[in-house]
Amino acid sequence: MTAEPNATNPARDVPVIEIRDLHKSYGQLEVLKGVDMTAPKGHVISLIGSSGSGKSTLLRCCNLLEDSQQGDILFEGEAVRWRGTGLNRHPADKAQVLRIRTNLSMVFQQFNLWAHMSILQNVMEAPLTVLKRDPAEVEEKARGYLAKVGIADKADVWPAQLSGGQQQRAAIARALCMEPRALLFDEPTSALDPELEQEVIKVIKALAEEGRTMIIVTHDMKLAADVSDHVVFLHKGKIEEEGPPDTLFGNPQTERLRGFLSATMA
Repeated sequence: MTAEPNATNPARDVPVIEIRDLHKSYGQLEVLKGVDMTAPKGHVISLIGSSGSGKSTLLRCCNLLEDSQQGDILFEGEAVRWRGTGLNRHPADKAQVLRIRTNLSMVFQQFNLWAHMSILQNVMEAPLTVLKRDPAEVEEKARGYLAKVGIADKADVWPAQLSGGQQQRAAIARALCMEPRALLFDEPTSALDPELEQEVIKVIKALAEEGRTMIIVTHDMKLAADVSDHVVFLHKGKIEEEGPPDTLFGNPQTERLRGFLSATMA
């Protein structure tokens, strides 16, 4: 008889990120209207939907870059503690926020590399200043991650000397150097030309194959179909449909999703 997967280690199945009934507003504009989402360890979750559907806002709420007005956010089973209510609700524990953020590395649409630092310095900066790691150890890891994303030979150049695809790969190496529990990608390829886009997609696919926990906001339906364990389709701040990529893309159940896929995969 097969043992239950969590029989010997119940903590193993605790999701890295869990969102329950999340609401987010900007003044009178309600952007998220009661969203539930789970990112189990080692799974890739893709968020898809039209512009303005709430995808990036949901991702930023996961990382506590945005305050939400209602609902729960749990990191590895630990609930974020809040003070205040509604538009005055904010995280109550700064140390908790820092701990969560350092374990959820974010890769943005715009690369956000520091122009006055070399690529190696960019990758090393956060582990040195935030985690207070040993410089020699950090440099070794940073060079290893630059090699992983295919730009080991660019360690000593300035960001302005790299193509957009190389800069985004440097940003991914910087995120990896924090050795986070999960990677959060906010439209990582949308600022790139198609040729450079493929460089970054190759890296993301390799990370997915390693079993890294990732949440990806993307406009690229092929990427979502290829790397995801679970796809979430957001429409006007609510989850319209979700499921495994084969089901979601192969047999959409709602008219809104069928229309969206027809427009984006034509």
